Amino acid sequence: MYKVLIVDDEPVIVEGLRKIVDWEKYNCVVVGTASSGKEGLEMTEKFQPDILFTDIRMPGMDGLTMIAALRSEHSDMQIVILTGYRDFDYARTALNLGVFRYLVKPSKMKELDEAMESLTKRLEEIGQAQEKETLPDNESANNFVVKQAISYIEQHYKEKLQLTDVAEKVYVSHWHLSKLLNSTGKSFSDVLNEVRIENAKKLMEDSSLHIADISERVGFADTAHFSRVFKKYAGMSAGEYRNKFLR
Repeated sequence: MYKVLIVDDEPVIVEGLRKIVDWEKYNCVVVGTASSGKEGLEMTEKFQPDILFTDIRMPGMDGLTMIAALRSEHSDMQIVILTGYRDFDYARTALNLGVFRYLVKPSKMKELDEAMESLTKRLEEIGQAQEKETLPDNESANNFVVKQAISYIEQHYKEKLQLTDVAEKVYVSHWHLSKLLNSTGKSFSDVLNEVRIENAKKLMEDSSLHIADISERVGFADTAHFSRVFKKYAGMSAGEYRNKFLR
């Protein structure tokens, strides 16, 4: 039996979908329902569903980032978006990230049946591919997650930022985000320090700012640590950089 999870902040939609589809006909069972994106993510980790029906316009959630995270970390899971949000570019991006279907509410029974028939066929194909050790390609979703993570770092580099903080914002586990970043040839620490040092270089253009001031402004707890990191990534000390490039 294929496991199905339904996520929507409208209870009538959740209950209606759970009852209207003949799940047994498609060898499926609804293992859970959720009324928020956060709860949906928690239940995804708990039940590891094969199929996810979800809205993408829910309070407190970035729909596309959530979809990318789910496709990146749960590569075999098939996602059907069921939403009242009619936007072609949004739908196209979602499909490019690996969403199986983008259905607009209210969806007709014929559309749901067609989606379920195609879904179960796709899951059978995935099962056969796995027997041959062929894995699905989630490059688009992975790249999206990495870009969102880097964007968050660039906006919050001044803070006491940890890998777990960023992972939470892009809806993946910290170990998975670490793996994605490492695949680019950089660790989380590398990305964060590079962003901080590039911003430190810009601040050095203000001659009234001392190195200690700059260190604090870009998120370092102490000047000695800043100096070591600056030299590692800039190839020279902060003082040497200021003297050489900012005369």
